[in-house]
Amino acid sequence: MSRQASRASESKKMNSELFTLTYGALVTQLCKDYENDEEVNKQLDKMGYNIGVRLIEDFLARSSVGRCHDFRETADVIAKVAFKMYLGITPSVTNWSPAGDEFSLILESNPLVDFVELPDNHSGLVYSNLLCGVLRGALEMVQMAVDVKFAQDTLRGDNVTEIRMKFIKRIEENLPAGEE
Repeated sequence: MSRQASRASESKKMNSELFTLTYGALVTQLCKDYENDEEVNKQLDKMGYNIGVRLIEDFLARSSVGRCHDFRETADVIAKVAFKMYLGITPSVTNWSPAGDEFSLILESNPLVDFVELPDNHSGLVYSNLLCGVLRGALEMVQMAVDVKFAQDTLRGDNVTEIRMKFIKRIEENLPAGEE
């Protein structure tokens, strides 16, 4: 029995490392294909957005999480359920704005940056910017417009990775004329 558990954890670790290395190859190729880091950051965000738009359906089906009633509840679900489910980590939710429309996700460890060092000539690269796009795309599909950006990054020498999320507005569903 313990032998099977050991194999399962080894397999999960191998899948995680394969994902990390594949993501690294993707970022490397984007850096070769585009002129500057800002353009690479835009492409990572765009790719992440497209992933998030599709990933939300899988998340809702697998997690059995109901509709969130406010932004605080949404933050908790993102941190405690979504990040755990897809990246195997649980970031902390902190630094709420007084209005309650902005918070930070603090990642003690970011699995995307295992084995990564940013070269000096890519100081403007936001290596994990894909995550911002995923969050933005997924939340847009559940009628929440948000602004998502990195505030701190361990790849840039910070102690933690901080993703800052700001609620912009609730998106109203526009039904075609005659349908209600």
